[in-house]
Amino acid sequence: MDLAELNKVANAMVAPGRGVLAADESAGTCKKRFAAIGVESTEGNRRDYRELLFRSKGMANISGVILFDETIRQRAKDGTPLAKIIEQAGSLPGIKVDKGTKPIPFYPEEVITEGLDGLRERLVEYRGLGAKFCKWRAVIDIGPGIPSYYCVKANADALARYAALCQDENLVPIVEPEVLMDGDHDIDRCYQVSELALKALFHELYLARVKLEGMVLKPNMVVPGKKSAKQASVDEVAEKTLRVLKECVPAAVPGIAFLSGGQSDLDATARLNAMNRMGGGPWKITFSYSRALQAAPQKAWSGKVENVPAAQAAFTHRAAMNGLASMGKWSPELEKKAA
Repeated sequence: MDLAELNKVANAMVAPGRGVLAADESAGTCKKRFAAIGVESTEGNRRDYRELLFRSKGMANISGVILFDETIRQRAKDGTPLAKIIEQAGSLPGIKVDKGTKPIPFYPEEVITEGLDGLRERLVEYRGLGAKFCKWRAVIDIGPGIPSYYCVKANADALARYAALCQDENLVPIVEPEVLMDGDHDIDRCYQVSELALKALFHELYLARVKLEGMVLKPNMVVPGKKSAKQASVDEVAEKTLRVLKECVPAAVPGIAFLSGGQSDLDATARLNAMNRMGGGPWKITFSYSRALQAAPQKAWSGKVENVPAAQAAFTHRAAMNGLASMGKWSPELEKKAA
């Protein structure tokens, strides 16, 4: 393990004004999103859509791109590997390495992320394909009687084992313990579960001897459930999210790149901006968004070649807005000017 190199890559991923594009949707997720815009989810369409993102001016605000297994192997129409196009844009190619979630026996409604078997060999291959970092997502749901401590601990253990394998193969792990925002729970319940998940995670990372200087944390923001009768202001989300991070995340971690987790484009940007305005944490705070960066360009594109410039403009705008939010320099007026 080359910790100096891992730390260099981790810091580049959370550089001021830049964040990570999560373009690691599975074929199944792509099918749903493409269906919503009337596009058939073929390998060619998925390639063309991702290529238009990677060749856009919006990449100026993208430090790294999380790819899916299919995508890291694909070539653009001109024969250039998509991973190479990302590098040419000044960004780092990364790869999702987990195999998705499966139900935990005897724990109804709870899941564990699989994919540790054969992971070391896959990491060696992905590094050869150009990957500089990896991602593994754990899923913690909130509901009546859940999450159980067993679910939280099992997922934290898997995340730690994954992170150790990545670092041993000189790849920076993005560690993602996602507390879902589904359900009708309030913001305080989300805070409580997020605190539990983060404390369990860093305990397991310590036991696995993961070097915190060579990783990036990708957590959820502390938000009420989508069905909660009591929603929260931008400042309340920012304040409570910062509080739980300061309580749980060691200063050695270079940066925190939030997932959007079903938030609207503007909510994800505004809340990130508010956290950076409040400040006070020892780590850099930025974004690692999927839907909050891609919903607008997907709609603008709709599978038509003539819409590529409009889709690239939409992506460039959202990337720029979140780049500003990562420095606390965003404002709603900037959205209005663009409109």
